[in-house]
Amino acid sequence: MNSILLDVPFQIETDRLILRAPLQAGEGDVVNQAIKDSISELKQWLSLYQSIPTVEETEIILRNAHIDFLKRESFRYLIYNKDTNDFIGTASLHRINWEISKCEIGYWISTPFSGNGYMIETVRALINLGFQQFKFSRIEIRCDSNNTKSRSIPEKLGFGLEGILRNEDLSADGKKLTDTCIFAKIN
Repeated sequence: MNSILLDVPFQIETDRLILRAPLQAGEGDVVNQAIKDSISELKQWLSLYQSIPTVEETEIILRNAHIDFLKRESFRYLIYNKDTNDFIGTASLHRINWEISKCEIGYWISTPFSGNGYMIETVRALINLGFQQFKFSRIEIRCDSNNTKSRSIPEKLGFGLEGILRNEDLSADGKKLTDTCIFAKIN
């Protein structure tokens, strides 16, 4: 089947969270505020956030994510608390290869919500989506070897550390070489 014909949920619910595709104009405001609240952590690991983007730039990122969602190239979800409707972060299935039947999961959490198990809950939901609905045979999580918070997610969810690629990437600020951990779970 052509991937464009796949039914992909625009919303996923977990016990405490709602994961929703970025569909509504104006969500750039809330995401941009979370970036501002988290910039010191984000800039350590993500080259995209070496400075705080404007609300307009954030809105463009979200609208492009929506286009990629519709084209079935990646599935980014905005994470909200079910009870309070607070924006918590984002997570996505990306680097999708439909022929090999695999993808990668990426994520970031707004600093005020870190340490509550929200990202474990989110990534578990995306693993279920990938393995159950899309029948992926492999799901990867890649992160800088020094990013202990990010590494803890696949470790807690039973991913195997397949290797550490030494001097494989540049640091988020582009100033030094870094090592990349590759975690994987196969179905």
